[in-house]
Amino acid sequence: MVDDIAPDSVLRRTEIALRDVSVSYQSGKEGRKTVLSRLNLKVAAGEFVVILGETGCGKSTLLRLILGQEFPTEGAIEVDGKPVTQIDARCGYVPQKYSLFPDRTVLGNVMYGPENAKSRFVGRFRPSFFAFRRTLRAEAEEFLMGMGLRAQDMHKYPHQLSGGMQQRVAIAQALLMHPPVLLLDEAFSALDPSTRSSLQEQLRAVWLESKPTVVFVTHNTSEALLLGTRLILLGRHGEDRMGETNLVLDMEIPQSQLPLSARIRAREFQDLLEYVKQLAYKSSSLHADDPVADRIVEEGNLA
Repeated sequence: MVDDIAPDSVLRRTEIALRDVSVSYQSGKEGRKTVLSRLNLKVAAGEFVVILGETGCGKSTLLRLILGQEFPTEGAIEVDGKPVTQIDARCGYVPQKYSLFPDRTVLGNVMYGPENAKSRFVGRFRPSFFAFRRTLRAEAEEFLMGMGLRAQDMHKYPHQLSGGMQQRVAIAQALLMHPPVLLLDEAFSALDPSTRSSLQEQLRAVWLESKPTVVFVTHNTSEALLLGTRLILLGRHGEDRMGETNLVLDMEIPQSQLPLSARIRAREFQDLLEYVKQLAYKSSSLHADDPVADRIVEEGNLA
């Protein structure tokens, strides 16, 4: 059952629309397995939507549907009012594992997408392309510095960077294409807590400045509530609930001017965190008498 706290985005342009979307797969002798069921969502331009839920509830599948990497069994998906029929250049994508070219420097990785797109139209040997490349280089350096890299990092190769630095480059790589939609699939989950906190602050700052539409998948409840303007909680679909949606909660997240490090300690935040964790727990396949499950919920991670 969907909680009736739903965001009012009527006055803003719809960037992403999912209409009665379901995804199911053939699952051996068991028949078909449903991952997403009867999902109806509208995401307004400039929203920062976080998708939370346990493993197997369809979070990453939802991102791949928006990207055009997969297609629904039923229903329709639109980005910017146009049906998604293939991998969509309107969407930037940052996976959990760094997606960098090992034979290109940091600058080369970040500039590759815009350079490649431009050269298809004007060619690489025209004066206009060289002017474009100079402007692009300056912009790429600005993006990278904004993501916490230093001038001496620009000419390093991926293997010379830490995991956190590689993920910073991957985010800058996606942002430099100026996509109206940015999709992040557990982009911080493999990072240590300090690096993760730093990247959360930087991503939030980038979003506040340029306001792309962000859809961010995470297992971490605190991270979801700190970063987003809207929370979508998915539950794992049970085959005994045929025809029901696995959308559990769709709510606006109260915003604050406090830094993330201070906001997480506020009483209001802790109360909201506890509410969402308990709701997520009740909608999950975890059992109340499972001590491992209790620890997972206490830490705010949905396994």
